[in-house]
Amino acid sequence: MPKTEGPAPWEYSLHIPNDLLSVTVCRRTLRLVLTMHGLIGLVDTAELLATELVGNAVRHTDGPAALRVSWSPDILRIGAWDANPEPPQPPGELTSITDLEDGRGLALVKACANQWGWQPLSRDGRRGKYVWCELGGVA
Repeated sequence: MPKTEGPAPWEYSLHIPNDLLSVTVCRRTLRLVLTMHGLIGLVDTAELLATELVGNAVRHTDGPAALRVSWSPDILRIGAWDANPEPPQPPGELTSITDLEDGRGLALVKACANQWGWQPLSRDGRRGKYVWCELGGVA
């Protein structure tokens, strides 16, 4: 049986204000985008990852933020830009932080994503960083 190709490559960006309500807007927008592109099997994990990345961007900075989601064959990349150029705190091991109320975000990302990372960014005279993660496999 021939292998069927997944959806064609695409990318979406959503610029958001520094407001905790933006996390919900991003999560619901992501669900809609993935559903419309036939990637419903990735929605639950992708929502969790986006919530953690965008939540960190909004919670730990004073400026605007952005969600960026892209699909290339078999790879979903989810990222959050924020205006703070400082690197994110390294994630702990998920088993050692399960009782914490805070500080679990990147540990969840590390545990659920195929890979993750960050990079400093500079655009239009503004500095910041982009924290991203990837999920692999057609859903």
